[in-house]
Amino acid sequence: MQLTKISQNTAILLEHARKSGLTSSELLEAVRSGENERFQIAQNGHFHYGELFAYAGEHGEDLEKAVIEGYKITFNTRNGLKIWLEETFHLSSESDFRVGEGIIEGLKLKEEQLARLKEALAVNWTLREEPATDGVQVRLTVRGLQ
Repeated sequence: MQLTKISQNTAILLEHARKSGLTSSELLEAVRSGENERFQIAQNGHFHYGELFAYAGEHGEDLEKAVIEGYKITFNTRNGLKIWLEETFHLSSESDFRVGEGIIEGLKLKEEQLARLKEALAVNWTLREEPATDGVQVRLTVRGLQ
């Protein structure tokens, strides 16, 4: 199955909405409605939903399919990937992993989280995994720097 491709920003906005308390069905309803107001619970100083639908329409992002089936991020920046990890897995870059120049390491995930990361991670990053107690230790590197 080919996953729908969405921008890093769109992925972060969707994950932040989930983290802010929108259930999967509420998120799907919000996306189907096309109404930015449905994301009010998630809107704050860092996360703005005003252009979500316009951007998605302009760039051919199928938000409904992304919410239902999952997605592949088209391109990850280091900081964007850090934020996505924090929002998606409720982690903190202060305590749960380290971010360096072109690298994210010390990331410990459960198997289902690892599968989700592999599914969404853009092709400009590589992933190396090692077994760890209660999960998997993950190192992410910008392609070409490993």
